[in-house]
Amino acid sequence: MNYPNIDPVAISLGPLQIHWYGLMYLFGFAAVWLLGRYRAKKHHDWQNSQLEDLLFYGAIGVIIGGRLGYALFYDLPAHLDNPLKLLKIWQGGMSFHGGLLGVLTAFWFFGRKTGKIFFEVSDFIAPMVPIGLMLGRIGNFINGELWGRVSDVPWAMVFPGAGPLPRHPSQLYEAALEGVLLFIIIWWFSAKPRPLGAVSGLFLLGYGSFRFLVEFVRIPDPQYGYLAFGWLTMGQVLCLPMILLGLYLLLTARSRVTSK
Repeated sequence: MNYPNIDPVAISLGPLQIHWYGLMYLFGFAAVWLLGRYRAKKHHDWQNSQLEDLLFYGAIGVIIGGRLGYALFYDLPAHLDNPLKLLKIWQGGMSFHGGLLGVLTAFWFFGRKTGKIFFEVSDFIAPMVPIGLMLGRIGNFINGELWGRVSDVPWAMVFPGAGPLPRHPSQLYEAALEGVLLFIIIWWFSAKPRPLGAVSGLFLLGYGSFRFLVEFVRIPDPQYGYLAFGWLTMGQVLCLPMILLGLYLLLTARSRVTSK
């Protein structure tokens, strides 16, 4: 298949350029806001004003955590040489794991302000997060970055800057698994009352597992390559704690129910 070669700049107004990658984050926050208002109607202990405050904190956490995480986990020498690279969000380079740490910090601040338990906050917001992840991966696809390994599958694509050989469109795999499928699973799971921490645990387990699998067909970051065994990537290493913590939260939530 031919890569569609979408211009990463969505709108140009003289020197001002608005990139699709940045718009995807904006669309993601808008989707979370709309879905959050729907969930707030179901959870009477949540008010729309609280949702808006949470999204504000979360947006700051995503951007700061995502950029710092990318610099720390994937591109530290380049960012030490040129710290201003941190500000160039439109060029891509956002770490999900760094963004997650930023969001968790935002949840903690929000919980202190509102008197909510941490897992009350994370369980409420987790079902909406995969939509934002899906849009972010579509932004990666438009940017023509984070492509997959060389492949002969019928839907393989030749990406600009990746050489002449067709590759797995791993960004679209992640959009489908970490976005669409994970959203369906967690939205369905959270439709009924669940023990505290169970929804958050399922999110961590689901995302960590899907990302771990996609890493097998995604090209690792060149500065690290494969860390061990000829296949283990930095992304997989960062997903292992998520998978373990997700399992722990689900098992402890289940044990609290069965012990009653």
